[in-house]
Amino acid sequence: MTNAATLRRADVADHAALESLQSRASLNNPGDRGALLQHPDAIEVALADILAGHVFLAERDGTIVGFGTVLPRDDGQAELDALFVEPALWRQGLGRLLLEHGAALARLRGAAALHVVANTHAEAFYRSSGFEATGTFKTRFGSGLLMLRTLTPG
Repeated sequence: MTNAATLRRADVADHAALESLQSRASLNNPGDRGALLQHPDAIEVALADILAGHVFLAERDGTIVGFGTVLPRDDGQAELDALFVEPALWRQGLGRLLLEHGAALARLRGAAALHVVANTHAEAFYRSSGFEATGTFKTRFGSGLLMLRTLTPG
């Protein structure tokens, strides 16, 4: 299967579908499932981020199949705050498509680097996408991996 999808900016009407997709994708990771079942409030797509144009999505045949959120940082860089793909479509290139779209948005907004706090099970994906580990970060669910990708002008 190909990663062919239409990319667009999310709007408020997408909110419930995005949170539902985030829930399905998150609960499909055995390492995350227990903590998320105990803390369902962790599944959230902020309406303010949608309204500000920070959330983008991929659709196939009118169905949302993945989304990402890239937020500006106080240091002028960008943070990949969310990247979720419908679990039945994992390993088909949609995550990479969304990541590259987010990196392009960050570049357009003037960021020279894209940061992410990654789960350990996603480390290989981010490394293969040009990120380097820079440390760890304590999250409410344990330790996350701080990663950075330098954005070349493009």
